[in-house]
Amino acid sequence: MTHLTSTNLSQWSTARIAVLLATVALSTISMPVRAVEEPSYQVVREIPGVEVRQYAAYTVAEVVVPGPAGEAGRQAFPILAGYIFGKNKGERKLEMTAPVTQTAVPVKLEMTAPVTQSVLPEGFLVQFVLPKGVTVANAPEPLDARVQLREVSPHQVAVVRYSGFWSASNDDEHLQKLQTALKAANLDWTGDPVFSRYDAPFKPWFLRRNEVWLRLSPQQ
Repeated sequence: MTHLTSTNLSQWSTARIAVLLATVALSTISMPVRAVEEPSYQVVREIPGVEVRQYAAYTVAEVVVPGPAGEAGRQAFPILAGYIFGKNKGERKLEMTAPVTQTAVPVKLEMTAPVTQSVLPEGFLVQFVLPKGVTVANAPEPLDARVQLREVSPHQVAVVRYSGFWSASNDDEHLQKLQTALKAANLDWTGDPVFSRYDAPFKPWFLRRNEVWLRLSPQQ
């Protein structure tokens, strides 16, 4: 079981600053007003204040940036946004003609939610979830070697959802609530928490959707 320590708490707090900066950057892009696609999941269990979700497999574009915390989001966002907005190799197969030709054109992918951030020993891992139907096999190839595509296998996470400001105190309060609830339910988790942001910073703080995820250990 992963326990909260003062060292990890400091790392997680800096990671939140980075994801905030990444989300701020999202708000600068003009997008139509419509529902934003999310990865598919089912709620398989509820304990007080907590959802246990079973996520289907999905694909992410991810990048590891060194930080520091105040720069991690700024470093990650233009790299990932560049990929999904066309900085990639897309193959367009043409009908049979004389001669047979093939050309590569940039492919623009849809924005999805959430933007997630977690801490690695070498820095900050920032992920964009790619749209449904996009796999590593059929996704356009990144032109930037720092962008990695990865299939996330089906998994269960325990989730606390909350509103409010993007602050270390708000996030830590809900992480503690999640850990306390899991201990009371005799559920173990593995790995570090993932902090997820679903809204742009211009949305009123009391309407924002924030979440903290802990991946549950298998066979629970």
